[in-house]
Amino acid sequence: QAQLIESGGGLAQAGGSLRLSCVSSGVIFSNYDMAWFRQTPGKGREFVAGINWRGDGTYYGYAAKGRFTVSRVNSKNTMYLQMNNLKPEDTAVYVCARAAHYGTNYDDDGKYDYWGQGTQVTVSS
Repeated sequence: QAQLIESGGGLAQAGGSLRLSCVSSGVIFSNYDMAWFRQTPGKGREFVAGINWRGDGTYYGYAAKGRFTVSRVNSKNTMYLQMNNLKPEDTAVYVCARAAHYGTNYDDDGKYDYWGQGTQVTVSS
């Protein structure tokens, strides 16, 4: 079954760090742009970070700039999100997604055709 599987979420204190992983199983990974979004009941879905298929172009949402780093290892079918200096407002379900087409509109969730189930990140103050 083709799927994207996130891991690495959990509970962190404000100012702490977490590293999320997104592994592709049965979903072609290396030729596709990828992204992280996060979801909360109040804000809905929010773009966090995107990375092109080569891994040499990255894009960040406002909340992630300067604190989060997206990366990928195509040989491992894996994308990462290193999150530093976490804040309580970063509490959300973090979801990875594979783009259906190329382009720099990473914040457009219509760009993506495969989505993971998400991993919960909770940041306490």
